[in-house]
Amino acid sequence: MTDKGVERSDERHEAEPWWAGLGTWGAVALIAFGGLAIIWVSLRLPGTPEELATGYYGAAKVVAVGLVVAGGALLGHLRTRAAATEETTEGAGRVKTSE
Repeated sequence: MTDKGVERSDERHEAEPWWAGLGTWGAVALIAFGGLAIIWVSLRLPGTPEELATGYYGAAKVVAVGLVVAGGALLGHLRTRAAATEETTEGAGRVKTSE
């Protein structure tokens, strides 16, 4: 096959997941909401599915997404902190000479 008549673009349109921009507080909220859902299911309050495993599974997915987002936010924070530390130590190693 040939690529005649096919226009190519260097732009990439990657779809981000719905939780990509939540940040640290969004992650904490997801973890708390998942924990609340687990308690809700274990107490069999109204709205609990007949099959309890389904409720626990849904709540566990919410907690897992929250943990992933929190881990990503933590890694981003640590990378930023390490980069700032490297800049500080590089600047301190230079000796200033007077002319």
